[in-house]
Amino acid sequence: MLEFLDIKENTDYLESDLEKNILEHLKEFLLELGKGFMFVGSQVRLTVEEDHFYPDMVFYNRLLKCFVIIDLKIGKVTHQDIGQMQMYVNYYDREIKSNDENPTVGILLSTLKNKTVVKYTLPEDNKNIFSSSYKLHLPTEQELIDAVEEEKKNLELNE
Repeated sequence: MLEFLDIKENTDYLESDLEKNILEHLKEFLLELGKGFMFVGSQVRLTVEEDHFYPDMVFYNRLLKCFVIIDLKIGKVTHQDIGQMQMYVNYYDREIKSNDENPTVGILLSTLKNKTVVKYTLPEDNKNIFSSSYKLHLPTEQELIDAVEEEKKNLELNE
């Protein structure tokens, strides 16, 4: 829940605007992430041969002993987004992390989670890349009721 960013609902904003706003409210964002998170940097440059890549935000979790890379997306996550995150995670695991640290975690935060694309893009044994949606405001009581009912239907279909 990114309500602390004070971004008006149903307004147009860019991924860079969202990132800038999170950085301005870094303390609140770290609290939202949970215990043990430390900020490494934003737009940290990764150079592969002559190409440069810039993950939105890099954190380190001292309790998990691993790097956590977060990329922000407006709209649905695509297979290209997942592939890009896989490259970031592989780069950190092979070039940055030390042998006594755990594998890097990649998180794609988007306004709309695309469960099917995530399912078929990542291997079945994936333990390092995650996709989640974010909300700018707490849902209304009716939206919560609707979400619970939808989840119940999904569970019944999977049984």
